[in-house]
Amino acid sequence: MILVTGATGNIGSALLKELRECGAGPLRGFTRDAGRAVFPEGVEAVEGDFAEPESLKSAMDGVRSLFLVSRLGPDADVLEAARRAGVEHVVLVSSITVQTHPHLGPAAENLAVERLLKDGGMAWTILRPTQFASNTLMWAGPIRDRGTVRAPYADTALPTIHPADIASVARAALTEPGHQGRTYALTGPEPVTPRQQAEAIAAVLGREVPFAEIGRQEAHALMAAVFGPEAADAVLDITGGDVNDELLRVRDTVARITGSPARPFRQWAAENADAFR
Repeated sequence: MILVTGATGNIGSALLKELRECGAGPLRGFTRDAGRAVFPEGVEAVEGDFAEPESLKSAMDGVRSLFLVSRLGPDADVLEAARRAGVEHVVLVSSITVQTHPHLGPAAENLAVERLLKDGGMAWTILRPTQFASNTLMWAGPIRDRGTVRAPYADTALPTIHPADIASVARAALTEPGHQGRTYALTGPEPVTPRQQAEAIAAVLGREVPFAEIGRQEAHALMAAVFGPEAADAVLDITGGDVNDELLRVRDTVARITGSPARPFRQWAAENADAFR
């Protein structure tokens, strides 16, 4: 039995689909609302909350492999519940900032979860993706309203990754030998700037998407209201304020592990055009 947490999210939903298509065996999706979850046929929906130990216990009954996105809940409790349930292998989604910006608070938190997993006695595989293509869904409201996309560091290009590529690597790690005890840094196939992302969305919509670059101070005020001041600073550092060669480097990890090239941002934009219409 494989349990996928974050099962209705950008990575988890794609992972369940891939696991089902490859005949991975019994599958279970962990969700807060099983009645509203739409999973592939044959996937068992189990309802629960990371903050409720009893729901974790029942969700992990009979589970041998676990897919976990770091910092969605009390990771120490989740990993302890997995260990007690007899889970043998955990595939953890962490962040590339663990190696590119270890001094930042969120990166340190991700590293702490990685260490908890490594010390927990279960086999592990750690995925460290860079910026998600799906982060641009934050622009969906202004674009639908035919307003202006406002973003900092308009011309800083990062090797943004399609969440489905993270799912593809996770599927390989969960179903194929040779991935236990490995840490994989994951990126997209090419660097892309915020301005180019807006242009790609405009191309699939067939209309102009106005774009305006804003300064760090204005961007921080907007982000702090959502994420808090420290997290906002961290996001701004890794999206342009404090980039380095390690963060900017394009890696071939997705292609090496899955046998298929990483998907470019323009493909993500085409697949998700309806979110911006």
